[in-house]
Parts: sequence; C-alpha cells; structure tokens
Amino acid sequence: DHETLTAILSPLIAEREAMKSSELMLEIGGILRSFKFIFRGTGYDEKLVREVEGLEASGSIFICTLCDATRLEASQNLVFHSITRSHSENLQRYETW
Repeated sequence: DHETLTAILSPLIAEREAMKSSELMLEIGGILRSFKFIFRGTGYDEKLVREVEGLEASGSIFICTLCDATRLEASQNLVFHSITRSHSENLQRYETW
C-alpha cells in the first residue's frame, strides 16, 4: 500500500538528496579548500541494468544501499534479509570523507 511504500522510499530519497549536496573539505598548503560533487546520474542507469539484466550485470556486490549483505550472503539467507542501516548511519557513511 501507499503508506508502506512511502515509509520504505522516504529514507532512500533523503539519502540521494543528501549525497547530491556533498562537499569535500581538504587542507591544501595550510588553506582549507571546499570541493563540491556534482552527481550527473542518480542511479537510474544501474537500476535499469539490474531490472533488465539482473543484479550480476550491474556489477554491484551488494544487494542494496541499506544493508551490508553481499549477494552471496543474501542468497544463503533469503528469509531473514533485512535493512541493517538507518538513514542517519547512511549519512555518516556517505558524508564522512
């Protein structure tokens, strides 16, 4: 239903938006420099490849961005596969440079 879909997708959308505004701060020659990242794609190409050709074709070793299970681990335990990271943990993972 719509409520379940919204609950599942909202953190993914927020994570993607947060990544779009990521900045890298480096000290170069004693001067702090800020570099912005511009994400030209948002993962739609990889999603299309996965949908058409399967997970193997996309080159990903992970099932999704919200868990640390690899394809091998998930294939051995399909019943108990679940989201293991919260949105805040993902922000920490992707925002720390």
